[in-house]
Amino acid sequence: SDRAAGEPLCKEQNPKKAMVAWPILLGVLASGARGLVPASPSRPTSRVGAATLADAASDLTGQIPDCPATVWNADDITVAEAAKIKVPAECPVEWAAPTGSEGPAYFRQEREALMADLTKYGCVWLRGFELMRSEDGFRSFYEALELDPCLDPIHTSGLRAFASQPDAIYEEVNKQSLREHFIGLHQESTHKKTAKYGAFVCFQPATVRGGEFLIADAAKIVRDLDPEVLQRFIDKKIRISVSNLDMDFLAATGPLKEPLMEGARTLIDKLVAPKFDMDLEMIYGSDGKPYRLQAVEKTASPVNRHPETGLPLWFCNIHNHARYLRDNRPCNVPEVGMTEVYFGDLSPISTSDLDHINAVSQKHIAHIPMQPGDVLLCDNYRVLHGRDIFEGDRYHAVTWFGGSRSDRPTDADTSNSRPGDFLNKAINKFLVDSF
Repeated sequence: SDRAAGEPLCKEQNPKKAMVAWPILLGVLASGARGLVPASPSRPTSRVGAATLADAASDLTGQIPDCPATVWNADDITVAEAAKIKVPAECPVEWAAPTGSEGPAYFRQEREALMADLTKYGCVWLRGFELMRSEDGFRSFYEALELDPCLDPIHTSGLRAFASQPDAIYEEVNKQSLREHFIGLHQESTHKKTAKYGAFVCFQPATVRGGEFLIADAAKIVRDLDPEVLQRFIDKKIRISVSNLDMDFLAATGPLKEPLMEGARTLIDKLVAPKFDMDLEMIYGSDGKPYRLQAVEKTASPVNRHPETGLPLWFCNIHNHARYLRDNRPCNVPEVGMTEVYFGDLSPISTSDLDHINAVSQKHIAHIPMQPGDVLLCDNYRVLHGRDIFEGDRYHAVTWFGGSRSDRPTDADTSNSRPGDFLNKAINKFLVDSF
């Protein structure tokens, strides 16, 4: 390794880039002009077989329901109950194609059994199916299972663009700029919104190496955490900072410093943060840097019950979001995008606790070398997911689901195309691509 002893893997970002990123971001968010962002080049998509798969499928652009609200049921979870959790050893459970040529009719016929396995194991690895090698086929697969697509809970973050918006398919984190960034375990959730299911599909694995998908059972993690550590987190809860804005230049503004700091905080809090729909609070100095303004989520429980089975789960994105863990593994996210996790009172979490959570999480990670057409169908409450670093070109994608089609409320909001899609494309273009 070229890394000096003790040097963190996540190196300090270029401060000039960090300084320009926030003005660009704020300008994009504050403007209502949709014409500012040119459409990104579309990836060639296969429409072979459309006559049999998707001719009758409607274009879902602007019609995808919002991500459903997070279902919280955490008040009575105890360490003793968590220690007694019994779940199957397998996660994911493999579901191999009988011949490989099975079409949508096969999944309609096997829907009940497949969904039962999803409930039991938390994740089903579908292998060897030709059907899901294209966007059309993947959509016909999830429609045969009667799954109802929804928006990503952080749709406006810009971290993922659509791979095929008419089919409600998001591109996974395949960007070359983030190929050396290890994505830790997390549920696709915020304090406010959580997708019920997710289906991750491989259209092309990394052409050189790496990029394996990571899956871990949240029930096993909460079961195996040290009782003292788990009790401390249950008692103190957590808050997650999702972004940093370094305002060090205000230190030289003399008597204008405090009003300028408060003005910036108020501007972002009132005009920008609400557009992310994440209930963010803008706070200075949480990490000891007095001029760093962080966007911090509400206090949340790190544990939760599964909304249907009642099983206690580790419902916490700390493995991905803790700064200490990010700083000590491959990470090339710019400072503006660095995250942090605090206890609910904004006190720091000890490195010993973080090391323990990391060790338990790593123990339960399954590395999945997905091949073209493979799908990981996940219960987004039950399992956490991540992605290893990679080299070469990689094309994985995902569709999120609010549940089954029969579960959708008759008054579900599908008016999601503005401003959500504008923000998604704008931030992806001006912020993510700039790094």
